[in-house]
Amino acid sequence: MKTLAAILTCCALLGGCATPPAPAPDASLFADARFAPPSAPIRAADVFALSPEMKAYLAGGIEGRMLVRGRTELLVDALYKKSELKLDYDSVLTRNAAQAFAARSGNCLSLVIMTAARAKELGIPVRFQSVVTDELWGRNGGIDFVIDHINITLGQRIGGAHWAGPFTEAVTIDFLPPADLRGQKQHVLSEATVLAMYMNNRAAETLAQGRIDDAYWFAREAIVQDPGFVRALNTLGVVYRRHGDPGLAAHALRAAYAKQPENPQIIFNLAQVLADQGRDGEAAGLRTRLAQLQPQAPFGYLDRGLVALRNGDAKAARDLLLREVDRAPYSPGGVPLAREHLNLAMQTSASRHDHDIYAAKLERYQAHLTRATQ
Repeated sequence: MKTLAAILTCCALLGGCATPPAPAPDASLFADARFAPPSAPIRAADVFALSPEMKAYLAGGIEGRMLVRGRTELLVDALYKKSELKLDYDSVLTRNAAQAFAARSGNCLSLVIMTAARAKELGIPVRFQSVVTDELWGRNGGIDFVIDHINITLGQRIGGAHWAGPFTEAVTIDFLPPADLRGQKQHVLSEATVLAMYMNNRAAETLAQGRIDDAYWFAREAIVQDPGFVRALNTLGVVYRRHGDPGLAAHALRAAYAKQPENPQIIFNLAQVLADQGRDGEAAGLRTRLAQLQPQAPFGYLDRGLVALRNGDAKAARDLLLREVDRAPYSPGGVPLAREHLNLAMQTSASRHDHDIYAAKLERYQAHLTRATQ
């Protein structure tokens, strides 16, 4: 059974347009004295900061060739050509710009942050968009995550005609295949929001690792960066519940619910907290509303299938797990029961570690089939 629902951003963005100053965060949401200091400094300034290695790469690898080719074209080539950065997608950790560059990998948010940091250093105009895609869920450490998608456009200043490089059109860099994005709506976000997205991701990731104190400070910083970023309020509420502070959890989640009363993740979490407080009537009303908004809970078939498996009903478990794979075929969390499912899980793995695990399982499965037919 799922116990929490957080919201994770697959990749995030900086806004290219000016926005009015954000209001100050509600100080009543925070309870600093209840948490140990973070294990490492949490600074928004570090998110887009370039490391010496990045600056040396730009100076020698791109700036030295800008007389021959445009800076935007060179940066795009560096991102996409295997002879250059050799970037890999890896969803295990949301990295800042310097960390993604050092690892040559990251999730969409990490890779977009790294791209933006390098583009800004070269004076390349950027525009960042959130992309509305089909809802995608992940699960880690007993927490269910909604995964969003972001991309970045290089080469044209918003509201102006400034171009960087020889391109006749702006260039959008996305870490999903173009066919998956065709016709999808996109929205520009502010730099404050991208920083909040990064901090919120780190809060969710550290919470899944059981590092509750660090998760609090990351969620807190997300709200400081953008008090209007509702997902950080949701995450803060989840952190408080894990910490054993139901009153604070309810306060944060009620603030989130007031802003987004039809958000299923917020409704689910608030219902859980109200039930913890013995407010069963309020919790029941929210669960009724949740069932209307979300008739099939994320990982519902998977959870029921695992229960059936523990109860010894292998046939029911198989049927339910196959229904989960059909419902969310691109989630590697589905349990593969045959070769094609192992292959699909390997191809859609969120990290190299998961890919290697599924590849090993597929190899053993195929070896077993070979022995069985000899």
